[in-house]
Amino acid sequence: MSRRYQRRTSGDSNISFLDIICCGFGAIVLLLVIVKPTQPVVIEESVIVKDGQVRALQERLFEIRGQVEYLETELNAKHEQLGEDKRRVAILRSEFDLLNSRMANVEDDGATEATEALDLEVALQTLTREMRALLRGRKSQNDYIGGVPVDSEYLVFIVDTSGSMFSTAWGRMLREVSNTLKIYPKVRGIQVLNDQGQYMFPTYAGDWIPDSPSRRRAILQKLQTWNAFSNSSPVEGITAAIRRFYDKNKKISLYVLGDDYSGRSVKRVLDIVQNINEKNSRGETLVRIHAIGFPVHFRGGGGVPGNNAVRYANLMRSLAEQNNGTFVGVNHVR
Repeated sequence: MSRRYQRRTSGDSNISFLDIICCGFGAIVLLLVIVKPTQPVVIEESVIVKDGQVRALQERLFEIRGQVEYLETELNAKHEQLGEDKRRVAILRSEFDLLNSRMANVEDDGATEATEALDLEVALQTLTREMRALLRGRKSQNDYIGGVPVDSEYLVFIVDTSGSMFSTAWGRMLREVSNTLKIYPKVRGIQVLNDQGQYMFPTYAGDWIPDSPSRRRAILQKLQTWNAFSNSSPVEGITAAIRRFYDKNKKISLYVLGDDYSGRSVKRVLDIVQNINEKNSRGETLVRIHAIGFPVHFRGGGGVPGNNAVRYANLMRSLAEQNNGTFVGVNHVR
């Protein structure tokens, strides 16, 4: 082959390769012109937005959980109140049936028992009114249970913590406190002092203990072992309670539980209480004083009671009469 032919062949190959390269670049340029470029996606901003949404949802979740816990607490409280109301209705029904039975017996006895029958009829009407009011979901006003007015909104228990009470009548005293609380399904405040004016719960000294089923249980539990110093005279506790908690805008009842009075003068106590316990326009004292006497010092078999026990009964009966209350003497300490 001649040299001239070889040079021509080599030159043609170089030209063909350049054509291919140019065509390739041209195609790429044409694609860039045809295809519209898109905006770049900012990944970091998207993550930030999602984090903010997650945080907002978490906060909403916590808020809903708080609302659920609050509603559950309210529901439990309603269940407890419903249970108390049901127990109250059961107690009133049993008392109603008992009084009905006694009424039937009295009617059978004839006209000689007419007065007692009338009293029982009044008691039955009172219980019936209270049962209807309780079933309607509200507490009746100015009702009497066993002769004791139960219209008070605040209760003060004054307990004789002397050795004679603690060693002899303490179990019966606990039952009487429990029974008293039952006839007040709901009050605004409770307080417990001993006959010296000492508070059973020092953290609530001078203040009302808010009423709730759990606090009532705590009061009864603490009262089982409460053995504070006592001089067997309820006067200090009564006067301390009236001076501290007297309020013309509150209905307050004092319940005194004891067995004897070691003081000297009954009249002096009556005068002191009369001066500090004011009366309203109807002549009613603003603080009612009820009392329960326990026969600790009464000897069995018809023996003669101790003088202090008799003086306690005289004092409490006079105080209750003077201060729109009721005195109840129990028959035994068991």
